[in-house]
Amino acid sequence: MHCPFCRHPDSRVVDSRTSDDGASIRRRRQCPSCNRRFTTVETTSLSVVKRSGATEPFSRDKIAGGVRKACQGRPVSEDDLALLAQKVEETLRSSGSAEIDAYEIGLAILGPLRELDEVAYLRFASVYQAFDSLEDFEAAITVLRAERDDRDRGARDEAPDAAAPGVATPDTAAADTAVADTTEAGTEAPDAAVADSGAQPAGSAPGAGGAG
Repeated sequence: MHCPFCRHPDSRVVDSRTSDDGASIRRRRQCPSCNRRFTTVETTSLSVVKRSGATEPFSRDKIAGGVRKACQGRPVSEDDLALLAQKVEETLRSSGSAEIDAYEIGLAILGPLRELDEVAYLRFASVYQAFDSLEDFEAAITVLRAERDDRDRGARDEAPDAAAPGVATPDTAAADTAVADTTEAGTEAPDAAVADSGAQPAGSAPGAGGAG
């Protein structure tokens, strides 16, 4: 690559870093002629083929802008839209194709948008899939409800039981029995204790041998 300062036809890379979203690589270069450094950003080409056949560079901003209209009045932030646009781009780039049909972009939007907000999803799908009757909306809502039921059922199946297997539960009856046994073993009848000590019960008269 030509040096932007002295136009030397070569340069060497001294540092490379991938962007946070993984879509580009920043390279720090140094010119061997003037020794000055400069930065380049490398990205893979991704073009959108429109219905007319014309192509244009893929733009996350256009994705977010198109979805923003469907999200009006919904609890969706700009950060949510930016993340959705990033997911869409990652999905499209994972196909390995340098040119993407505009229809495929719409398909890539539907999944993340459905997870983000179901009302916004219905708005977008009604335009993208050209809903023209109440039945079209009802069919889409039926699919959403079925998917939600499946998720709820899966969440219930994964929830742990009240008593986890392998964990012993204290036996209250057994504990009570143990306490009772301990009490009986450590308690003697009063008379027997007095007899063993050789003392007489309080209030007893002296024996006959003690009388005059």
